[in-house]
Amino acid sequence: MVVQFMIGWRFYIGSYHALRQGSSNMDVLVAMGTNTAYFYSVYVVLKSLTSRSFEGQDFFETSAMLISFILLGKYLEVIAKGKTSEALAKLADLAPETASLLIFDEGDNVIAETEISTQLLQRNDVIKIVPGAKVPVDGIVINGQSYVNESMMTGEARPIAKGPEDKVIGGTVNENGCIVVKATHVGSETALSQMVQLVEAAQLSKAPVQKLADKISRVFVPAVVVVALLAWLGWFIPGAAHLYPSTWIPSGMDEFELALQFGISVLVVACPCALGLATPTAVMVATGKGASQGVLIKGGSALEKAHKVKAIVFDKTGTLTVGKPSVVHSMLFSSSSLQEVCDLAAAAEANSEHPISKAVVEYAKKLNSKYDSINDRVMDAKDFKVHPGAGVSAIVCGKTVLVGNKRLMLASNVLISREVEKYVTETENVARTCVLVALDGEISGALAVSDPLKPEAGRVVSFLASMGITSIMITGDNQATATAIAQEVGINTVFAETDPVGKAEKIKDLQGKGLTVAMVGDGINDSLALAAADVGMAIGAGTDVAIEAADIVLMKSNLEDVVTAIDLSLKTLSRIRMNYVWALGYNILAMPVAAGPYSHSLEFACHLGLLEHAWHSHQLALSAPLSCFSPTRSHCDWRISRILWKMEVRYEIMITVFRSRF
Repeated sequence: MVVQFMIGWRFYIGSYHALRQGSSNMDVLVAMGTNTAYFYSVYVVLKSLTSRSFEGQDFFETSAMLISFILLGKYLEVIAKGKTSEALAKLADLAPETASLLIFDEGDNVIAETEISTQLLQRNDVIKIVPGAKVPVDGIVINGQSYVNESMMTGEARPIAKGPEDKVIGGTVNENGCIVVKATHVGSETALSQMVQLVEAAQLSKAPVQKLADKISRVFVPAVVVVALLAWLGWFIPGAAHLYPSTWIPSGMDEFELALQFGISVLVVACPCALGLATPTAVMVATGKGASQGVLIKGGSALEKAHKVKAIVFDKTGTLTVGKPSVVHSMLFSSSSLQEVCDLAAAAEANSEHPISKAVVEYAKKLNSKYDSINDRVMDAKDFKVHPGAGVSAIVCGKTVLVGNKRLMLASNVLISREVEKYVTETENVARTCVLVALDGEISGALAVSDPLKPEAGRVVSFLASMGITSIMITGDNQATATAIAQEVGINTVFAETDPVGKAEKIKDLQGKGLTVAMVGDGINDSLALAAADVGMAIGAGTDVAIEAADIVLMKSNLEDVVTAIDLSLKTLSRIRMNYVWALGYNILAMPVAAGPYSHSLEFACHLGLLEHAWHSHQLALSAPLSCFSPTRSHCDWRISRILWKMEVRYEIMITVFRSRF
């Protein structure tokens, strides 16, 4: 009773809602089958107490086992889905809890500085942001200069130079300068808060995929009821008309009870244990297989959708590219050696935290290692100065060293020859950043810095095209760089200079055209698009927020795993469909037998029991208890039926799991 009416209460609730909407699902089938078995068993017990000649069979264990195994399937499904995503909480944590508020007198002089909660900030408040601190709210810089890491919004590794009148975004990181900012958007108005709201809306808008088992049940349940009714009528009417021998009726039974037993037998034998386990076991095995290959799948929904993908949107930085700028080419424009030019440039750049500066320093170290130089340390630099958005300058070994772009050279009155101009143009045309190095007012060399493509990027795009899947690139980078990268990997459609909200909108536009869209990204700025896509795939080396917002995580950060995930989805769905064929097949085959056409022959029933054992061993179990369709006249036959039922439930689980494996 505890199992039937307390543990199995969820099936009653599900049946009520389904029937109220005029449909039938798996819950209706389970509730109907288990209740008929239970209440018939109660009837058998009560009649056995009042009649010594009655030889009925109770099926209390049948209803309990059916409920238990189907709930086991639900439990396995929950385990496969994993924990609830924490993307929203991690996004919200990007904003600092406190901010340094500046207080001014009537003459606009700072008279005090106090630390207050970020939630208490109001529009037009003036705050100070020191190096290494996070920007608490959106605002405009009114004093100071610095570089701000906005990768959470743009996805680009290079910090952006900020000065007076430049905008800053809440949640971004101030790197190396102190700036004073006037708040323009606070609370729910900030870009970060809007991202949180949009991610939440995108996740909630994902309606769960209706289980194939429920779709099958819409047809299967009414069919079972009709067959059960026909079985009851087929035995009761001929029995009442005495059209079959009375010896067919077990001792202590009448025609009505015999017919009722056959009708109930059909209902119980149609109650599918394996149907409830078919999907969760396949999902459980598939997620385990995926994890062993470095593809972490968060539940069955992603598996159901991935094989339908017709368009994959790739982020650029950190997804198609390595995400780490490096010097890929160098050119000399003077008699100085390359090693000397690079050593002086590295000495000037060593004091900067800019990713390009780190790339220059690393390149110089590689050159020294290549030529076995004894100069294994960076030279000291004096009078170091940062030129926001242009480069750096310093005095190294008595030489004035300028390292930066053309704007820095022009501002320092350094002549740019045609040869240098040509090299700069050629470098930018192939999506590389050109870093010029000037020594004592003369350009001595240039370095081409690039974020290299992942070696497998081109192969993956080509293979996806052969599968009929369109590849699209979307990035916050400039159009020239994005186009050059896309051409190199074979992508024809490019959306450049796109913010996080714009990325999600592009995803929705593609979905509006009837396409099933997957998004592959790695940054915080990709989290909204990952949540909005039908299938979100995050690079394992990416941010925690992106990983939490995604449906599939590519743990090895290898783009080839995108193909692996899609292929795994195809195979899993094929196995799930095959599981349903076997799960329903033995139920459908057993229903006519459960209706009792062979019950008059005890010998045939025993022979059928042997056949059922062989069927179990070779393929799958015939459905629920054989005892349901065998109205025999001996305790030996009931005992055989009980043994076969226990074998049936054991084989159902074993074979269902076995057929789920690849």
